[in-house]
Amino acid sequence: MKKNLLLIGASLLLGACSTTPEPSKPEQEKPATTKVTVVGLNDFHGNLEPTSFAGVMVPDPKDPTKQVKLTTGGIEVIGGYLDQERAKNANLTFVGAGDLIGASPVTSSLLRDEPSVIGLSKLGMQYSSLGNHEFDQGYKELLRMQNGGCDSNAPDKACKFQNPYPRATFSWLGANVEVKATGKPALPAYGIQEIGGARIAFIGAVTKTTPTIVSPDGVADLKFLDEAESINKYVPELKAKGVDAIIVLIHEGGVSKDGFDKPACGTLTGPIVNIVNKLDPAVDAVISGHTHQGYNCVVNGRTVIQGDYYGHLLQRLDMTIDLQKHKVTDIRAANVVMDPNTITKNAEMTALVGRAKSLTDAVKQRAIGSLAAPTISRTTNAAGESALGDLIADSQLAATADRGAVIAFMNPGGIRADLNATGGGTTVTFGDAYAVQPFGNTLVVMDLTGAQIKALLEQQFDNPSAGQNRVLQVSKNFTYSYDSTAAAGNRVDPASIKLGGVTLDPAKTYRVTLNSFLSTGATTSPPSPRAPTCCNCPTSATSTPSRPTSSLTPAWRAARRTASSN
Repeated sequence: MKKNLLLIGASLLLGACSTTPEPSKPEQEKPATTKVTVVGLNDFHGNLEPTSFAGVMVPDPKDPTKQVKLTTGGIEVIGGYLDQERAKNANLTFVGAGDLIGASPVTSSLLRDEPSVIGLSKLGMQYSSLGNHEFDQGYKELLRMQNGGCDSNAPDKACKFQNPYPRATFSWLGANVEVKATGKPALPAYGIQEIGGARIAFIGAVTKTTPTIVSPDGVADLKFLDEAESINKYVPELKAKGVDAIIVLIHEGGVSKDGFDKPACGTLTGPIVNIVNKLDPAVDAVISGHTHQGYNCVVNGRTVIQGDYYGHLLQRLDMTIDLQKHKVTDIRAANVVMDPNTITKNAEMTALVGRAKSLTDAVKQRAIGSLAAPTISRTTNAAGESALGDLIADSQLAATADRGAVIAFMNPGGIRADLNATGGGTTVTFGDAYAVQPFGNTLVVMDLTGAQIKALLEQQFDNPSAGQNRVLQVSKNFTYSYDSTAAAGNRVDPASIKLGGVTLDPAKTYRVTLNSFLSTGATTSPPSPRAPTCCNCPTSATSTPSRPTSSLTPAWRAARRTASSN
């Protein structure tokens, strides 16, 4: 304390003795412009480790005459890229476009995706839009993922990676998600970050179809509103706050005929186009997700970009901002391949992945069966049928045959990967099966009439995803034909719907197996079917329980969307 007083006294004395006052320095002028880089990640789905990326083919190390998919992504490489680019430009921010968690591999999912959230937080993510998969475990669990703690609906998984689970240091944003009882936002609508002297606003939104592609009970208390209207609602508020740029982070997308690496493409189609066309002109760019497509397009003069999925690509916006006029004067957009061969891994993320693996590898590597071939593909033919889809439907039927089931259905959106035998030879591990269906559903057996099954089949064509033809996968001995160009409600030929070669009787009752997610839907009460049974039937080893990402409601419920892509 005495030293401080002496210093103050000395300063005063020197000031009093000074005969020529030092001229005051003019206040530093604010620079006219600044350059800011925004790096975006969409549809990560807890993929802590690299996976194959069909967008880039490379020579097969085992046979240089052949081409194989490049292995890309993983949180170590994403972290390394951010390290590399931050060293070049400190004015860099990291954001997300939803589905950061949910439908995740064993390494993250068995730990309730906490390693993924902790890792992205450590990498400095600032904001992310909500995605439909953020609601996989319900609104309450999403709030826990945001705010931290161990009060989870999965106590066997929560806080096993770190106890207590700390929280996400980034904010999930959802301008179009409200709590029904209060009309208030379920989570913040937007966030503002000051970087490089600029104030950048990020508005988040999620596809308004979310209630039809997640478990209804998990979002029963929430309302999902029109995306563009909800975003535009907050633009005047942000302009009044003097922001210099407005970026939309949205979990809704489209498809493009152009590759992920073609700049300013003009071939984008799908829901995102309609949304962007309705956005306030003050919105400068849109980072999108949900359709698992890599594209870098321009819609109505605005950059609209998406980076594939699983961290294969990161979206990058290099912006020049006029700080005097509060305006973006230039945007250069690109998708950047997260190639482990060219990017140095982040050491902290390597340690994080190592810990997650140490806690899950024993379960992941457990052998559960064998295949007749090394891989069973989920790739569909022209009719929308896949070998793996058929296998899953057959497995579901086999698991419930003792309950009288004669038909089983599986939705293609719930099949997340090919079934690969990685346990040596044709041995399938738990991790292999889990990668195909990482949701943890049970099977439900219910009674439906032939007429209801016909109506159910018609529903699968409601609101198909942009550029996709996705139909239900069916069990053996069940066949039907359809004409996708026919009028809605008349696309399936009733005479073609057969079980064991015999046309279904519209008035007869049949026992049908679906996963628990497909068995739920609208709140309309059924007129008279027998209540579902076998609600907790375990699936067979080959058919791991699944929560689908395509919602199908039984015919006695209100018609709902049946073909969301992701």
